[in-house]
Amino acid sequence: MTTLEIMKSARAAWPKLCAADSQTKNAALIAMAEQLLCAQAEILAANQEDLEAARGHVSDVMLDRLRLTPERLEGMADGVRQVAQLPDPVGRVISRVERPNGMIIEKTGVPMGVIAIIYESRPNVTSDAAALAVKSGNACVLRGGKEAFRSANAIVRALQKGLAKAGLPETLVQLVQDTTRQSANELMTAVGLIDLLIPRGGAGLIRACTENAKVPCIQTGTGICHVYVDVSADQDMALDIIENAKTSRPSVCNAEEVCLVHRAIAAEFLPRLKERLVDDRAAAGKTPVELRLDEAAARIIPGTPAGEADFDTEFLDYILAVKVVDDVQSAVAHIAAHSTGHSEAIVAKDEAAQRAFTSGVDSAAVYVNCSTRFTDGGEFGLGCEMGISTQKLHARGPMGLEELTTYKYVIHGNGQVR
Repeated sequence: MTTLEIMKSARAAWPKLCAADSQTKNAALIAMAEQLLCAQAEILAANQEDLEAARGHVSDVMLDRLRLTPERLEGMADGVRQVAQLPDPVGRVISRVERPNGMIIEKTGVPMGVIAIIYESRPNVTSDAAALAVKSGNACVLRGGKEAFRSANAIVRALQKGLAKAGLPETLVQLVQDTTRQSANELMTAVGLIDLLIPRGGAGLIRACTENAKVPCIQTGTGICHVYVDVSADQDMALDIIENAKTSRPSVCNAEEVCLVHRAIAAEFLPRLKERLVDDRAAAGKTPVELRLDEAAARIIPGTPAGEADFDTEFLDYILAVKVVDDVQSAVAHIAAHSTGHSEAIVAKDEAAQRAFTSGVDSAAVYVNCSTRFTDGGEFGLGCEMGISTQKLHARGPMGLEELTTYKYVIHGNGQVR
């Protein structure tokens, strides 16, 4: 089908999902999870083709982002099952007011309608997005990147079988077959067919959507995440947090890109940072982190001099920009000037420094003494996520079921007139 035909069929299928009760939606989700595992051989074979086509054209960390394994596929299925266990946001009464004239006004959760998701090379987004959409009563049109097209196609076929087993239309979850810019433009301008557009990927994709979309669009994803090490920090804890935030999976948006260190401990802490991220990792046969140092840090440890853009770059790689700052206020000011509003962390024992940081930093997630890698729908108890919103209107942070609904007012009376 063409992109236009896919959008029209999703719109036509949506009323059936809208009318489905929680039991039907949950049965569909369980069946979708089962079908993911039943189709494991087909999905992994398709993923292997994607990996072979991408090898030599993308970095190793981006290949890891694309790669599926039996364990990752089981994790995807588990995420779908977790969504089935969550409370249904549709039909919930958000607030209830009884007016003096006897009218009862209920603010009630309802689905958005048809949601389009444009994403890049992470196949797991396919099942996460579909599960959240179905549970929240929305049809979804998925438009993946060409690098993961075969994987996404196999995943969607499995999910559609699960929908059919539960008696719901397969066209509630569909993958756009055209991976050129034309299909992305069609989704961005599909007024009347698409109720919400969610771009999930790099800065270029998100900028293109927010600048060109004629349908409502949520800005997500780009993460220039900071960890600030205060003078009062437990330095062993800081090293553990930084290594996890930078190296556990550097290709994702909640990975640390910038480390800020209080000037009073820089001479002591920075050599330990280099030992942990560079020397120890190289000795263990792991990829060492390239440290891009401001002038103050470069006077203390060897590394790459930081360029003008290094504190404004989402590296998505084993690269960390390092800057020495005077105090917590200077750290907050630097974050305000360079952050994308995703996730920031402070490592500090001093409660006054913690308060100054959490009140001063204006990002979707602000951490005290823990890793930025927790900014994730599953880790936040949402089952999985549609993306991480870095804007402030409607949704902020990991987008789960509630963020995929809107509301309407249902008013009950007994003959009142105005």
